[in-house]
Amino acid sequence: MSTQIQVIDRSAALMDAIAACNSPASLKILSAETGLHPSTAFRILGSLIDNGFVERDSTGHYYIGRRIAQLATSVRRGMDLREEARPVMEMLRNEINESINLTVREGDEVIYVERAVPNRMMRVEQVIGSRAPLHVTAVGKLMLHELGDDFIRAYAERTGLRPYTMHTRTTTDALKQDLQQAVKQGYAYDDEEAEIGVGCIGVLIRSHAGEVLGGLSVSAPIERRKNGWGALLKQAAGEIGRRL
Repeated sequence: MSTQIQVIDRSAALMDAIAACNSPASLKILSAETGLHPSTAFRILGSLIDNGFVERDSTGHYYIGRRIAQLATSVRRGMDLREEARPVMEMLRNEINESINLTVREGDEVIYVERAVPNRMMRVEQVIGSRAPLHVTAVGKLMLHELGDDFIRAYAERTGLRPYTMHTRTTTDALKQDLQQAVKQGYAYDDEEAEIGVGCIGVLIRSHAGEVLGGLSVSAPIERRKNGWGALLKQAAGEIGRRL
């Protein structure tokens, strides 16, 4: 364990040294800046190159790799999504007086990354950082449709479409029926499928190029849910996409 951590520390030191240079750096300079033996620095740099974190030019000098920029873009995008979504979510919350959720997909789950809740005791509230399987959430269903039939079949095999309530869709046929209806209307429902008594409506947030950036949903006691919220969610999601 300590050896692995030492390698990470040394890798970070090498990348810091590369970033501090105004131009690609030689092995000699990087070894001197980090205090690492040249053979050790060379070996670690080779691994960093294999993983795209560092690149080497024709003269054998090192510079920061493109993967670092890709990761930085992903982080920035996530920060921008929450920042731009928050005021829109608050306006929507004020209009319908129910809880508004912002989610992103990670693997087979959605993660709740932001929320706007009404100022009253009786409300549905999702904890930021909590997760839910794709097939039991309104936004997750839309994300499944975006990923295609092959992914849906593989997802069903991996998860077994585990039931969370008596209303959970536990067969691919039932799930696909929901997806087809959701695509027609532009929004999806969660009809007490994750939690008894709670109903949700969800839409996708897209970039100007059509890329799915996340999902926006409203959660409410099932008896208070209104179909008209779907159109309001689509408008709000469109506004967030424009802001991004």
